[in-house]
Amino acid sequence: MSPAVLLPALCSLLFALVTWQIAGHGPLRALDERLGRAMAGSGISRGVAEFFADLGNTAVALPVLAAAMIVAAFRARAPRRWLPPLAAALTMAVVPALVVPVKNAIARPGPPGMPADAHDGFFPSGHTATAAVAYGAAVLLLLHRTGPPSSSRARRVTITGCVLLNVGVGIGLVRRGYHWPLDVVGAWCLSGVLLWGLALLLTDPSRRGRRRPRASRAPAPPGR
Repeated sequence: MSPAVLLPALCSLLFALVTWQIAGHGPLRALDERLGRAMAGSGISRGVAEFFADLGNTAVALPVLAAAMIVAAFRARAPRRWLPPLAAALTMAVVPALVVPVKNAIARPGPPGMPADAHDGFFPSGHTATAAVAYGAAVLLLLHRTGPPSSSRARRVTITGCVLLNVGVGIGLVRRGYHWPLDVVGAWCLSGVLLWGLALLLTDPSRRGRRRPRASRAPAPPGR
């Protein structure tokens, strides 16, 4: 299996496993809730956790994505400069279309710290998926058509920063008692598939499936 197919396959498999455990009250769910209570009572600063949790709000994440869409539109080649921003916007729109039905079907109760009148439906985490897709799509747009030889280090730093930011969002949500850990993991799995699809759409069609030429073998010496 090629690396391009391995990522969405692993994300889909992990999401199916986690969903099965949550819906069926499996052992992973019990372990998840114990871990969630331990993280909620940990020594991580509440203020720092709240800051990162807030980065998953649409009021924060969507403007970041919108700014990246505007930059990408100006940088893209005419006459199809609107295609990368449109692809990112459609990817972001798919998030609630996937998350909300799963939330309603699983109807998982929230952590103990949530208000008593809070509705059930915490798996997967909408805030986590919003942050992962919005910031991930913004990075993909900004790195689109960036020359790899001169900017490989900047690309690695940007991608690493995006990953760490999303890890902070997930930890913040669990630390503040807004979600269980597997709520976050499930949202990451869905987001991974969506971002893989967006990356595929942003790839130049002429480069898809292109393989590196094999090194030519030296001719065998004539037999004696």
